[in-house]
Amino acid sequence: LRDYMARAVQASPEHPILVDKFLEDAIEVDVDCLADGRQAVIGGILEHVEEAGVHSGDAAMVMPPHTLSAAVLAEIREATHQMATELGVVGLMNVQFAVKGKTVYVLEVNPRASRTVPFVSKAIGVPLAKLAAQVMAGRTLESLGFTQEIIPPHIAVKESVFPFARFFGVDIILGPEMKSTGEVMGLDADFGAAFAKSQIAAYQRLPTEGTVFLSVKDKDKRAAAPVARRLIELGFSIIATHGTAEQLRRERLPVAEIHKIHEGRPNVLDLIRDGRVHLIINTPSGKATRGDETPIRSLAVAKGIPCITTMPGAQASVSGIEALRRGPLPVRSLQEWHEQLRAAPAKR
Repeated sequence: LRDYMARAVQASPEHPILVDKFLEDAIEVDVDCLADGRQAVIGGILEHVEEAGVHSGDAAMVMPPHTLSAAVLAEIREATHQMATELGVVGLMNVQFAVKGKTVYVLEVNPRASRTVPFVSKAIGVPLAKLAAQVMAGRTLESLGFTQEIIPPHIAVKESVFPFARFFGVDIILGPEMKSTGEVMGLDADFGAAFAKSQIAAYQRLPTEGTVFLSVKDKDKRAAAPVARRLIELGFSIIATHGTAEQLRRERLPVAEIHKIHEGRPNVLDLIRDGRVHLIINTPSGKATRGDETPIRSLAVAKGIPCITTMPGAQASVSGIEALRRGPLPVRSLQEWHEQLRAAPAKR
């Protein structure tokens, strides 16, 4: 490293090297904004379900945000308006933020349309791309009648569709490289119902009963206990490998312990093959245990068993299961949601 730094400084003494810091357990936020050079209006703020670090094309997103504080959202809005003004944006702009505690970081700013624009447009009933084209041709936002952010009274969830079922043996872990081949939308007045709808549309139907296999990395074990408790209250049985089972027993939760794959049989692969596992929550523990984890996740995909690889995803999934347990999900067309928006103007 010393040798490289010495040579890098010689090659470019003013800007020799960029050092990145990864933000662990941060919440990523996407913002789509429309500006005409005079004013900027936010089209939508989308909170990622997965932690920052998952490619935005793969992440599930919620609009409006459901866990961020009013102070954080105010800072995000102010920063977006300032950047649009300073950059002189005429048309669409996308900003990706990361929120760690109470601190808001700007990850990147793109003065262009983003992949989330069609989703946001459907959620608020405003054709943002069409308006952007008119703004770029000389119209003002005021003349187009789009001067205030629309915050819909309903919940819109964007979920990604993956091709994993066609590639047996491929690990389904999400990261900075985009793997999805499409996306779907779930709409409802309730977050859990909207999330459940998005999972059904993405070919991942959440179970309403049965057995859950739980195996998470050390830093997720504390967060796994409340998820397990909610599932047990819903009538699910929990099986887990030794470390996770030990943590659940400390929380006085009923759990059946099962072998890791390398420890012998019967193990979770046997139960999956026999159809005795209905949901898998398995967060990656690193290279040392990937030999055990990858076959589990791959077999789950092949058998059509929902497999969740992040704790925020697990929490959202439990909310979805709770919604499914309450009864049939109501179905309304996009036009009906937009009619409701027009009939009762959304909060702005």
